Amino acid sequence: MQEAVSPKDRFVTVYGRKPVLEALADDRLEVDKVMLADNARGPAAQEILNAAARRGVPVQRASGQRVKVLAGNGKQDQGVLADVVATRMRTLTSALSTGRLPDSVLLLDGITTPANVGMILRAATAAGIGGIVVPRRGVASIDPLVVKASAGVAFHAPILKAVTAGEAAGDLRSAGYRLFGMDAGARDTLFTANFPRRVAFVMGGETAGLSPEVAKQVHGWVSIPMAGGVESLNVATAAAVLCFELVRRGSH
Repeated sequence: MQEAVSPKDRFVTVYGRKPVLEALADDRLEVDKVMLADNARGPAAQEILNAAARRGVPVQRASGQRVKVLAGNGKQDQGVLADVVATRMRTLTSALSTGRLPDSVLLLDGITTPANVGMILRAATAAGIGGIVVPRRGVASIDPLVVKASAGVAFHAPILKAVTAGEAAGDLRSAGYRLFGMDAGARDTLFTANFPRRVAFVMGGETAGLSPEVAKQVHGWVSIPMAGGVESLNVATAAAVLCFELVRRGSH
């Protein structure tokens, strides 16, 4: 039985006049549709209509409330959103079912700051990481703030959608991945530890770290050596160090 694919697992939804116009102006992006509030009129709305017409993108009219619900942001949608096709986005379930799995995967767990999610997507994609698991719950959704922090890379990142980090961790384990968490107090360091060919690294939240549900599923912990009295790195910075250590090893 083929998995039903939600629109949220196919598109990155951007909202607000400027992000929508930027998406429509970028010919490298495939914009599926624009949704404009019924009460959106005047020069700003006409500019969006003209930009959509230039690209041949359909524009749907809907109530302002409907736009707010679909955008997921009631304060900044400005009555307009656009669904941009995320070419490499798919569900973790579908990725695992193909059998053609990336050697190295990142799993985000409780990272709620959009800037951190965006920077992780950018660093991991630049390093050639084959999959970045972004759960729908407990992690910042991929919105214009994440897109901006990723410098637009979020549209092309190898994002794997899951419901929760705990569920994703279990699915990865079942598929033969060994899970490692990052912990400043871990004896093994990122630079000296031995990793199996198929490995998933969990990046925990900005303050709480890994959730208990995920922490109990990891096989091991690694640290990044610190000097100068620094206790830890920002999660996005730590992810970048991790990703490019895997590049150095040639292990992804």
